[in-house]
Amino acid sequence: MGRMRWIDTLEAAAAEKLPEAVHRYFRQGSAGGVSVGEATAAWSAYRFRPHVLNDVSAIDLRTTVLGVPVDAPILVSPSTMHRMADPDGELAMARGVGAANSLLGISSNAGTRFAELGATGVPWWLQIYVLRNREITRRMLDAAVEAGARAVVLTVDTPVVGRKEDDGDTVWDLAQPGQFLANLPDGEWSDDDLDKADDLNPDVIGWLADRTGLPVVVKGVLRGDDAKRCADAGAAGIIVSNHGGRQLDASIPTAQALPEVAEAVAGTGVELYVDGGIRRGEHILAALALGARAVFVGRPALWALTVDSSAGVTRLLTDLGEELEHTLSLVGQPTPSSLTPDLVTLRR
Repeated sequence: MGRMRWIDTLEAAAAEKLPEAVHRYFRQGSAGGVSVGEATAAWSAYRFRPHVLNDVSAIDLRTTVLGVPVDAPILVSPSTMHRMADPDGELAMARGVGAANSLLGISSNAGTRFAELGATGVPWWLQIYVLRNREITRRMLDAAVEAGARAVVLTVDTPVVGRKEDDGDTVWDLAQPGQFLANLPDGEWSDDDLDKADDLNPDVIGWLADRTGLPVVVKGVLRGDDAKRCADAGAAGIIVSNHGGRQLDASIPTAQALPEVAEAVAGTGVELYVDGGIRRGEHILAALALGARAVFVGRPALWALTVDSSAGVTRLLTDLGEELEHTLSLVGQPTPSSLTPDLVTLRR
């Protein structure tokens, strides 16, 4: 009998260590929880058509993401409240990511100063919300550039924040000063200043690129036509994402959205990534075959950080990489770049 996968034990172990409101915040989706509930099952609905009699004696998972070399196409999503999972917060997450030679997305709501993150030497991309008060956004971008961010990840699925149906205390009742928004510029900012901008159009991609001199990755795309608009506006990358099921509930699973988006940006040079519900090497294999250059994992990284700090994050990424290596062998392909869509079909 096989033993239980470590990744499958993480959420329950984290729940024992976290206040209930924090565990709920990390786990929950928006509204009725339809999208968050469907995410993993959508990846598990794919079936493989493996090649045989191919030489798979030397599997190589290494790749690059916007020119940054990584040991495997498995990256960590930007998320907030890291300091509620581990006292060192994003610094602990960065150490774990660095030990796995991966790349980290950092939330604009992070509880760690960008300069401290930059000092770790771990490659990181800044996730940004463009706020109604653009001056706040400009100053946060400038601080991230100065601290060595490698790219800007523009979240586009949040003109307003998806509603959460909480019962009892929320994470905001427990949060302490310094656990989030550590990079908010000094100033007397109103709630209206900090609200998300709801008047964005594709021109914001060029504005971000010009302001920072960095590649811009657009996160939150679920349609091919929107992906093409982003590519035409100068996006260097796109993350197919429904915000972990935390924005518009009943949004299409990313596993279903990915093929259409991949077709829309084929030949443009835009790098494609995907997140949402990825829990197995087989899920990563499907994502890469359907056109993603790499995948992002979010909640599992938070659970791993909670359970075993930096070492847990490293183990999570390493375990998923070993599963991907195993599945590549069995599908008859030695590298992620050799994967093609014909290796995957939907269960009938």
